[in-house]
Amino acid sequence: MSTAAAPARTLRAGTVLADLIPSSRTRDIALVVGGAALTGLAAQLSVPVPGSPVPVSGQTFAALLVGTALGARRGFLALALYAVAGMAGVPWFAQATSGYGMPSFGYILGMLLASTVVGALARRGADRSVLRTAGAMALGSAIIYAVGVPYLALATGMTLGQAVAAGLTPFLIGDALKAALAMGALPAAWKLVGRKG
Repeated sequence: MSTAAAPARTLRAGTVLADLIPSSRTRDIALVVGGAALTGLAAQLSVPVPGSPVPVSGQTFAALLVGTALGARRGFLALALYAVAGMAGVPWFAQATSGYGMPSFGYILGMLLASTVVGALARRGADRSVLRTAGAMALGSAIIYAVGVPYLALATGMTLGQAVAAGLTPFLIGDALKAALAMGALPAAWKLVGRKG
């Protein structure tokens, strides 16, 4: 019985879901490329928001999920790859766009930072329970908006109040639904592998 408990203690200290896959450089490269690709695919699930240059998309959910599942370092690298490839012309930003001149580019920069932060929190067990996952997702979303909304204001000439109305308020309900999905999926994944913290 003591041998069965030892792996759970090892995983509890600093392990994220991606660490359950045997370690290798190939694994890390595949996880980073896969995280970038998942974010790019999720970004295509987008719906324009009337009166806002920022669409509702799945990329914020994917960015937070990638950071949480991969950890801070790989999450950062995955979102950095996503951002750099998109700036270089890969049309995988929301609505099949690319480049860095769009008013919503600040959200992508925010996702890069947010994936790193939620990845660091996941290493501390923030993805093991519903409440901790909710807190990590809320913080990640706040980081995305803290970068994206001011960038939107600067890029469009909006006042900060106008940018909040166009680039934050319409997205709160959708973000709550995305957080609810993560709150169910991440702790359930740990239960599935029998490593709940």
